[in-house]
Amino acid sequence: MTSNILNSENSVLLIIDIQPRLLAAQPKGEKILKNTKKLAAAARLLNIKTIVTEQYPQGLGVTDETLSVELPSDTKTFEKKCFNCLEQPELKEYLTALGKKQIILCGVETHICVHQTAAALINEGFEVHIIEDACGSRDKFEHKLGLKRMMNDGASPSSVEIALFELLKNASHPKFKEVQSLIK
Repeated sequence: MTSNILNSENSVLLIIDIQPRLLAAQPKGEKILKNTKKLAAAARLLNIKTIVTEQYPQGLGVTDETLSVELPSDTKTFEKKCFNCLEQPELKEYLTALGKKQIILCGVETHICVHQTAAALINEGFEVHIIEDACGSRDKFEHKLGLKRMMNDGASPSSVEIALFELLKNASHPKFKEVQSLIK
């Protein structure tokens, strides 16, 4: 059962395959990138460990460079060819070693890599929070179905704004104004 409220001390941001060639195929690619950059900047401000994946970067390119500049300096990037990110052994080992149980999940495509990763994370006992406005698929039907499957599997639906305010907890947080400025 998920707690439904994110805690910055127990969270990891997992960004899946925000690569230019994949984003270009998304009807809402610019919005996905914009919202993912907000999450990355907040993770940097709130000291949230961040993991980035790149699906076959030799053919699809590396992480969008405008996102890369927003990422925390200690972000770990993992190349993969698998759809379920936990099938990348180094990523799974790194994530497990962090000892955090809440995953803030976003990326592309919702119905493929995001869905399969969410299902695996839930099976491993993680609380998964899907940032719906930072996920996408080429096809609207596939996106909606991918979201539905993840919620049926036990993931918590969320958005950039919901997640950021949950992580802050209240307006007296020392980083409140900086994080709030990301969504204005």
